[in-house]
Amino acid sequence: MLGFRIFDLTRRVDKSWINKFHAIPVANISDVMTRMSAGGASLRPMHAAGNLCGPAFTVRTRPGDNLMVHKAIAMAEPGDVIVVDAGGDLTNAIIGELMTSTAQKKGLAGIVINGAIRDVGVIGKGSFPVYAAGVTHRGPYKDGPGEINVPIGLGGMVIEPGDLIVGDDDGLLSIPYGDVERVYDAAAAKHQLEEQMMADIANDTLDISWIDAALLRLKCEVSRGTR
Repeated sequence: MLGFRIFDLTRRVDKSWINKFHAIPVANISDVMTRMSAGGASLRPMHAAGNLCGPAFTVRTRPGDNLMVHKAIAMAEPGDVIVVDAGGDLTNAIIGELMTSTAQKKGLAGIVINGAIRDVGVIGKGSFPVYAAGVTHRGPYKDGPGEINVPIGLGGMVIEPGDLIVGDDDGLLSIPYGDVERVYDAAAAKHQLEEQMMADIANDTLDISWIDAALLRLKCEVSRGTR
């Protein structure tokens, strides 16, 4: 039935790529993806610390209902990231301590909820990655409908099942399955460049000549004596 169906996850990014992406800041990945993709500024890390990286096990659910999220956690394999489009509604929590503990016990990589969660006192002290749009004490319903492993959208970002989900303190990003190698190569180069720039800052050797060159190219009027 359309809107109430379950599919298996048939593709996953190889673990070797996941280990590599763990070392790259999300901001660097975003830069090389032309800054055109993001999970939405409202989706924030609710856990104490720890980066997120793994294949997307997607869920679309009716706002305030977590039946399909329970099923997704039961189906997912170690290393998967449960990514839930709950419409961004904050009326009812989609997950809390019990579901988070179950996911962690199964070895999942993390959970993303485009909606609300609860039990943040516990979740906020742990290292298991949980991203959400908000918090409420009001619990969920368990009636459906919903879909598992279908394309979903979070904050304008389209996520296909099996795409690579990355997250850190700055937020979330989805890397299309077929673009993982190309994005990694560019992001790793960007990260290396920024590390060199940090060294130049520490040594007071950072080249800032590009600023005046940009102003000249853009025909900015600069008064004499301006530094």
